[in-house]
Amino acid sequence: MTASVSVWLLTTAAILFVAWQLHRLLEAARRANRTDWGRGWMNLIDGLNRLFCYRYHRLNVTGLRLPRSGPAIVVANHVSGLDPLLLIASARRPLRFLIAREEYERFGLQWLFRAVKCIPVDRERRPELALRAALRALHDGEVVALFPHGAIHLDSDPPKRLKAGAVRLAQLTGAPLLPHRITGVRGAGHVILGVILRSRARVTLYPPLPVAGRDTGDVLDELARVLDGRTPERGRAVAEAV
Repeated sequence: MTASVSVWLLTTAAILFVAWQLHRLLEAARRANRTDWGRGWMNLIDGLNRLFCYRYHRLNVTGLRLPRSGPAIVVANHVSGLDPLLLIASARRPLRFLIAREEYERFGLQWLFRAVKCIPVDRERRPELALRAALRALHDGEVVALFPHGAIHLDSDPPKRLKAGAVRLAQLTGAPLLPHRITGVRGAGHVILGVILRSRARVTLYPPLPVAGRDTGDVLDELARVLDGRTPERGRAVAEAV
């Protein structure tokens, strides 16, 4: 057997092996998918994200207690870039995240943010446009998700006043306000390291926060106590990466 034939056989075998592994991965992603995003390729990405969270981060999830239909508002503390992946992987409905416009326009990722219908927030010029888009989504029966701290914020950081958008959306629409607390992320404080480093992450779901007839500031204070870990964990741990 000549050297050229040997190289050709090895190359062909390598290509077939890679193709077989890719096929297996896509089949596993198809089976792992739990949320219908309205597009087949998006459902595959959903499955890949769940595999990533379940197998790499070993996410043990029983599922967020979202209503089967109708609007809802998911809020959580924000400790790393892993946070939205964990929330999406633990939900059975699409989550529409509000994110800063500069993040929405990040090179190479805008196509994905657009596909999952993220709502960009232009905090410098017209933040009310994002509020209106979120209101339309809730009126259409969708689930809106946001991080009221507005940026990564650790328990060790100085206390920070929460942004009122989530509470105002709940007051205007009557949608349930569902707080979560994320803890134990190994790469806490970082966007990329939070995704790369294996974590002992935990997502705890607390009871819906009542907003009707209450002062916005009082609701924000109660929400801050939950997100900053100053409220006992009455909620159920719904996701854990060991």
